[in-house]
Amino acid sequence: MAIRVNLDVMMAKRRMSLGELAQKVDVTMANLSILKNNKARAVRFTTLEAICRALDCQPGDILEYVPEEKDGSG
Repeated sequence: MAIRVNLDVMMAKRRMSLGELAQKVDVTMANLSILKNNKARAVRFTTLEAICRALDCQPGDILEYVPEEKDGSG
């Protein structure tokens, strides 16, 4: 996937645990874990807003575009 979620980086910078963030954002730890481990296929803007508010950051601090490498066949 070309979008990388750097939630773990921001959580470490803010010294915040997954459980603490889940409580502040009112999202289950399981759902935050899916997002943190780059397994999510989508994120609601309201959830992204709440995460940014809790971590005092911008969406670009959490989401990163990483171009996929081409395999050379084609």
